[in-house]
Amino acid sequence: MLIIPAIDLRGGQCVRLRQGRAEEMTVFSDDPVATGLKWQAAGARWLHLVDLDGAFSGSPQNLEAIRRLREALNIPIELGGGIRTLDTIKAYLDLGLDRLILGTVVLKDPDLVARACAEFPGKIAIGLDARDGLLAVEGWTETSRKTALEVAQALEPLKPAALIYTDISRDGVKRGVNIGATWALAEAVNLPVITSGGVSSLADIEALLPLEPLGVVGVITGRALYDGSLDLAAAIRLAQKD
Repeated sequence: MLIIPAIDLRGGQCVRLRQGRAEEMTVFSDDPVATGLKWQAAGARWLHLVDLDGAFSGSPQNLEAIRRLREALNIPIELGGGIRTLDTIKAYLDLGLDRLILGTVVLKDPDLVARACAEFPGKIAIGLDARDGLLAVEGWTETSRKTALEVAQALEPLKPAALIYTDISRDGVKRGVNIGATWALAEAVNLPVITSGGVSSLADIEALLPLEPLGVVGVITGRALYDGSLDLAAAIRLAQKD
């Protein structure tokens, strides 16, 4: 199982929000490149990037920081936040990003999602960000009436590279991963699932490992790494043990 460190970008800084609320923001670093290199040196095999300004505005906002990260790191990078057009997808792929995460357009522009998955196989992941089981979009400021499960099942024929599931209520608050919802999603579709939100310790990583045979291939973690309650190298060792 992959342990994927997250860098959330706002105003070019590494930040974390509490349950996606822009007004509850903690700045952890003003040097995203140094942070990315730190996680790479600790053994990370992927980096998860979020353009928070892009998520709120609907268009890319942290291009310089993203470009510098891509130039500095050797590991694959996935990015979400504000990706709403095919031109944006092409521009980011031309920049050398390895995987792009579509969220808001899954509900607002499903034709775009279908085209992107067809034109860029293996490069498009679907972000399923759920509040009480219902998908949230537009930087988590709007909640839909569709559940993560029904959207995942509808998108399965498009064969996205992965589903990235986030329980918003647990994001940035270290309450533990939503094992039940992650389990249900992995059982419902035949697609790789990456879970996110709530990681607080090695115990949370250990609790996820039994889900790997169901297709849970990774877990994204942010705040726990930044405040030191989770050691990335130790988490990677735990996830890789036989």
